[in-house]
Parts: sequence; C-alpha cells; structure tokens
Amino acid sequence: MFILKRQDVEITSVQHPKKDQQIPILHYQGQTFRLISVFGAAQEEDAKAFWRDLTDNRGKACVLLEEPDRYSVWGKVRLDQLAGDSADPQATSDATTPSFIQASLLLLQAVYIDIEDLLGARQAGSFQKEIEGVFQKGQFPQAGTPDAVHQLLTVDPLASLQVPPWEEHHLNMLLQELYRIGKQHFGNASFTGRVMDVLQDMPSGDRNQFVAWLKQSPTGKVWQA
Repeated sequence: MFILKRQDVEITSVQHPKKDQQIPILHYQGQTFRLISVFGAAQEEDAKAFWRDLTDNRGKACVLLEEPDRYSVWGKVRLDQLAGDSADPQATSDATTPSFIQASLLLLQAVYIDIEDLLGARQAGSFQKEIEGVFQKGQFPQAGTPDAVHQLLTVDPLASLQVPPWEEHHLNMLLQELYRIGKQHFGNASFTGRVMDVLQDMPSGDRNQFVAWLKQSPTGKVWQA
C-alpha cells in the first residue's frame, strides 16, 4: 500500500480491550493502522518482502514505516473494530496462541543455557543484559525489570500457569534479536539446530503449529536453515 517516513504519520496508543496494555496505533490521512511486525535497521529487504507478501499475496491493507533505527509493518484497522476486539487477526498483531509464546521462551532459554554451558557465566550475564535491552526497546509486557527477565530465562514456560501477554510483533522481534545476539556470541549460526531441538519438549500439535507459523514469519527462515 504505502512506504512512509516517520514525519508522514502520527503514532498514538489505545488501551487493549481485554489486556492491561497499550496498543500502538499509526494515523495516516484519516486512516488507522495497528502494528504487525518490527524489523531492525539492517533488515530493510526482509521488511519489504514481508510487507509485499501481505499486500500483494494476502490482499491486506498495510503500510511500511521507515525509521532511522528500524522498519515496521502496520495493518489497517478501524478503532471501533479494535474496541470490540473483532479486528481481522491477520491484519493485527495478536499472537495466535499462548503456545507460540511458550515456544519462543523455550528458544530463548535454550540459547541462554547454551551460552552459559559453552561460553561461561560472564557471557551468559552479558546475554541477559542484551535481552533486557531488547525487551525494553520493544516494550514487552511483564519483562521490564532484571528480575522479570531472569524469571523468563529460568522458569519452564511449559510448567507455568501463565505466559506473558505478548503479541505477534513481540515474538518476531524477540526471535530476530535472539538470532542476532546468538550469532554474535557463537560467531556463526550453527547454534540454531541445537536450540530448535528444545521444541521436542512441547506437545506435538503445539510444536507443529509453531513451526508452521515460524516458516511464514519474517524471521523464520534463519531458524529453519
């Protein structure tokens, strides 16, 4: 639909109708858009490919926002629709199921454990601080303090009664940053195969759903390599 610059738009937020969190809303020429996915500054091609897939192949009304430190894709939504929480799920940013959040946390914990086992406690501490920065930048709910992050890194998400209320754009950002940071620590991407093995701990139905989602997500190809 459009590729826009930050000065072209206004970004505000509204209260989620069912969760204790704010939803970013982009305003452009009387139209409103909800955040779907966020990409790093070096991921221009990935962002454009994801945006084109939504607009050309899936017929979604989306905009691509170019900013100095990131790219983001936004799907058109009516605010009255949003208030009723009945917006098209493919054009909004709701995470599909809690099991996707559990799977993403399993991958996060597997990278953390791998770094601690193979590279030592100092590197693991550095990794935790980098992940804290990712959570702060992405405004992840229930991940705003070092204690909360430590809990996310150490408590089995499959045994937890409640997972954080993250949305799809949070998962995309976490997985792209987790890959980048892991590659930085290990020097290559060979860690992804070891890490993906942790998904065997999930029920097969949940695992298959997550892997299918991962294949179509903007960051999935690096984890599937």
